[in-house]
Amino acid sequence: MTQNIIVQKYGGTSVGTTERIKAVAERIKDCTKNGFSVVVVVSAMGKTTDVLVDLAKELSSNPSKREMDMLLSTGEQVSIALLAIALHDTGIDAVSYTGSQIRMMTDGNFSNAKIANISTDRIISSLNENKVVIVAGFQGIDEDDNITTLGRGGSDTSAVALAAVLGTRDCEIYTDVDGVYTADPRMISAAKKLNEISYDEMLELARLGAGVLHSRSVEFAKNFKIRLHVRSSFSLENGTIVMPMEEMVEKYVVSGITMKQDEAKVTIRDIPDKPGISAKLFNALGSCNIYVNMIVQSTGHDNRASISFTVKKEDLAKTKELCTELNKDFGGSSVEAKENIAIVSAVGVGMLSHYGVAGKMFGVLSGQNINIEMISTSEIGISCVIDSMYAELAAKALHKSFIEEI
Repeated sequence: MTQNIIVQKYGGTSVGTTERIKAVAERIKDCTKNGFSVVVVVSAMGKTTDVLVDLAKELSSNPSKREMDMLLSTGEQVSIALLAIALHDTGIDAVSYTGSQIRMMTDGNFSNAKIANISTDRIISSLNENKVVIVAGFQGIDEDDNITTLGRGGSDTSAVALAAVLGTRDCEIYTDVDGVYTADPRMISAAKKLNEISYDEMLELARLGAGVLHSRSVEFAKNFKIRLHVRSSFSLENGTIVMPMEEMVEKYVVSGITMKQDEAKVTIRDIPDKPGISAKLFNALGSCNIYVNMIVQSTGHDNRASISFTVKKEDLAKTKELCTELNKDFGGSSVEAKENIAIVSAVGVGMLSHYGVAGKMFGVLSGQNINIEMISTSEIGISCVIDSMYAELAAKALHKSFIEEI
């Protein structure tokens, strides 16, 4: 493959209006003038996906996942066609393709499909004809020719996967923010833009609530060593490069503070402290596709224990029902749930070589009279469950201590 290929992905806000689509077309035109063969992945315009979901809900409270994928995939088809039209108007030859047209093959898991392989034949043929190739993000096709969608962050994942199969190392992700920040700048005005961040840090931040990139796309990038350049489609400024840790120049003890409030805490009290109980509980949750984040087990008196864990709020009703049934077998005293929680986290590769980060974090929270209900740690992250009423206070205090005062 001899072309100097670059893959660019534009999110829904970047193509939210015809004026913005024209601006994207001009940016792509400039890129071709610099000698690049350009492959573009585009999301649906603005809130199109939400509008389509609402239309389906007006007709059914439980629409077929297959038909939802058929419906939602149309949003990207509109975007790619409009962008191709805009490029033609600037004098640039372009061609748009759906996921099925380029044979982006996935498994058959509707609404959350995984990419299996991608044929590059049609893309390379079009690039050899000096065309800009525009691909619908978020979608693919299974072995039975059903249209599938890739779930949250699907367009990012489409772009990274294309960069991998096309043999290019860099993938530009254009969005409405100009990079990855040390915290949400809408909440913390002192948040700083990072020039670079490691895959592992980005994965941890994404898992813990940072919404710039979805974790699946970062995992894909890490596996194939694709450098992600997160940039604003409304600015020519450089953004943040997500890259291998060993290639980074800047390594901070803490590179990001996150806060998420989309989880709830469930506690099963006074269950027997013996082997097999936890396995039965979490295997049952897993079989129901319930994502569990933090887990804490404490042993009390009389060989009885309590297990607390967090799940997505949207899964709370199903979780309580399942745990109540299991608790009849376990012989525990009660199943309790708390929705008004927040998870605040500090993330940074510098934790690998620095001591005392946990103690400092707990001290900051204590100094604000904030009680910690659960704690979870990894090599590069520390997370605490607190009452949601203190979430913003905690995030601001941690950011000031770990980042602003360094």
